[in-house]
Amino acid sequence: MTNKYQRVVLKVSGEALAGETGFGIDPKTMKTIAQELKEVYAMGVQIAVVCGGGNIWRGKTGEEIGMERAQADYMGMLATIMNALGLQDALENQGVPTRVQTSIEMREIAEPYIRRRAIRHLEKNRVVIFAGGTGNPYFSTDTAAALRAAEIEADVILMAKNGVDGVYSADPNIDKEAEKYEELTHTDVITQGLQVMDSTASSLSMDNDIPIVVFNLNEPGNIRRVVAGEHIGTTVKG
Repeated sequence: MTNKYQRVVLKVSGEALAGETGFGIDPKTMKTIAQELKEVYAMGVQIAVVCGGGNIWRGKTGEEIGMERAQADYMGMLATIMNALGLQDALENQGVPTRVQTSIEMREIAEPYIRRRAIRHLEKNRVVIFAGGTGNPYFSTDTAAALRAAEIEADVILMAKNGVDGVYSADPNIDKEAEKYEELTHTDVITQGLQVMDSTASSLSMDNDIPIVVFNLNEPGNIRRVVAGEHIGTTVKG
């Protein structure tokens, strides 16, 4: 069977890595995600991952307590690197070869981000984890996912949400009448202010014609189903 997508960027939020604890890295959750990725890896799909850092630190939190925004964002970038190293370890324990590339150089623990090297790793069937966001303050890890997807010419961005199975017209946890969208355009997302990713990331995805699939990470097998072409969650495209 031919997979629908051959090269993917999976965006995993920091909150998803925290599991039910809500903070930090939950080893059981990390292992589960690694097992899910191993299934997709076995399908011959080239996988890149972008980790968020909200389970450890959010730049917005620092700003709210009076910290300089750039300083707070740099702390958030370091949080994403911690998550990336944890995911690397979990994947390699599953026998999946992995490389971490950081936008902020830390040569003792990871490779610096080099586009051509990242593509070569993917071609050699290694999972590449992009850490440190874009390397610049004021940009989210959603934007990092859109940027890296464009750079490595990924077929799709997989937005793995923690317990949310797609894009809704309103917060389904608050508004029981909220409508779930099966399919949207990038323009819909931007003009309606739908919370798929931030506006910079949405614009970047639209400009480079990269589809996005938003789905529930907590449902076992969902990453594999999306890659195989099953219609789950919400698809955002041109």
